[in-house]
Amino acid sequence: MSLKQKIAVVDDDLEMGRVVKDLLTEEGYEVAQYSSAAEALAKIKTDVPHVLITDHKMKDIDGLMLLKKIQLDYPDVITLMMTGFGSIETAIEAMKLGAYHYITKPFKNEELILLVKRAIEKSTLKNENKILKLELNKSFSVESITGKSPAMASVFELIKLVAGAPANVLITGESGSGKEVIARAIHNSGERKKKPFIPINCTAIPENLLESELFGHVKGSFTGATNDKKGLFEEANNGTLFLDEIGDLSLPLQAKLLRVIQDKQIRPVGGNQIKQVDVRIIAATHRDLKIMVKDGKFREDLFYRLNVIPVRVPALRERIEDIPLLVERFIQKFASYGHSKVKSISAEALQVLMAHSWPGNVRELENVVERAMVLSRSETIEKSAVLDSALAEAKQSVEQLYADRPTLEKLEERYIKMVMSEVNQKKDEAAKVLGVSRRTLYRKERLYGLISADAQEPDDELTEKI
Repeated sequence: MSLKQKIAVVDDDLEMGRVVKDLLTEEGYEVAQYSSAAEALAKIKTDVPHVLITDHKMKDIDGLMLLKKIQLDYPDVITLMMTGFGSIETAIEAMKLGAYHYITKPFKNEELILLVKRAIEKSTLKNENKILKLELNKSFSVESITGKSPAMASVFELIKLVAGAPANVLITGESGSGKEVIARAIHNSGERKKKPFIPINCTAIPENLLESELFGHVKGSFTGATNDKKGLFEEANNGTLFLDEIGDLSLPLQAKLLRVIQDKQIRPVGGNQIKQVDVRIIAATHRDLKIMVKDGKFREDLFYRLNVIPVRVPALRERIEDIPLLVERFIQKFASYGHSKVKSISAEALQVLMAHSWPGNVRELENVVERAMVLSRSETIEKSAVLDSALAEAKQSVEQLYADRPTLEKLEERYIKMVMSEVNQKKDEAAKVLGVSRRTLYRKERLYGLISADAQEPDDELTEKI
């Protein structure tokens, strides 16, 4: 048993306190004995225990008052109450105040030892969860996002400016560019960071189930609704709801989402009860919503409600200087899994990666690095492993183009991205391959969010082929 596991015993009956102290010391715990609540409170300021065991009836401050004070000032301390036989009401009151458990006098040594062991296990688990939460927040903080390029520096600055504001945020950028990472960084940098961050991909859930997923439903409201269910808005109350691929939301659901944003109220599917919600919305899309508004595919009023603070995530080809940092991070990440001995990448291999156009952005780069680490036989990723991985990635992209039976619109988007990659983003050549004018190519790229909405159209063409 580790001596770092500290226990405080508080009892004005010195003999009883000594018995408990000796018993637990023999079990390997570091035990401090206090003869009053006042003494315990004074000493705990500089020596906080993992577990505190207190008697109920004491001369100065009784055990219940001590428990209340400990729970208020030291919420991570697990508390146990010792109470006389027959004082069940006191025991229940102690647990209402936050005590882990109670034990009645006289007690068997084995009973106390088992109870303390469980309390220590709870303390350990509580601390591990706390550390894990801190690490999770750290992993999605602004400082943890990899990038030193000017394009990313402006994003970092914007995150810091908007994090504390309650306004809705619209994040735009190509698929795989890291929009959710940015959304989490905004959440974890603001006042809502201790509250839930609930992500949902609007394309991943069937249309007929999405309303129920967002707003919840009541039992019997539709076939399969065997129980009441909370919606994600209610789950995210006082926190942040991240709506990924908001551009794929149907017009009827757009209207309902607008109503929720305006009224801050939800009504579960099939229910009559109105529920108040306080949710910050961060939406993301790879599409150009302005074009979709013009085409009648996205509500203009909803667009302005979401686009209070616009954040554009640059494509990887716009921040090539960040690739070495990203590669280093991915190598460390996959090496920590213990499945690869790779520790570095050669200069030649890195040059190959920096010359690639990365239509799949950071996600594609991560996949290539992982595959190259699997193929590498030494501690360094060589050029051949990168080339093999890049070819495999390209082949996989073509296969995926048809694998999931995409819509015609989605297929067109993917095909344009693939052609642009093959011609190294040269629009004249891409337009020829696609059989359209440069003006049409620009319009298509804006529609699918492949370029900024502010990109200038070519003015040297008066006609279009489609």
